[in-house]
Amino acid sequence: MGVSEFFKSMVSVIRLSKKSDRDQFVLYLKLVLLGVAVVGTIGFLVKFISTVLPTVFG
Repeated sequence: MGVSEFFKSMVSVIRLSKKSDRDQFVLYLKLVLLGVAVVGTIGFLVKFISTVLPTVFG
């Protein structure tokens, strides 16, 4: 794929895309925030367990 073909495909994708309305935006925002919260919670639990286990069994 050459550079000109790449830019042509980019232009065609931009022409086909549409701006989402407010309801879709709020839904996507909620989903992203939920995903960030879940990943953050999992990371916090892993870090917490890794600091508590050595003190309990060490």
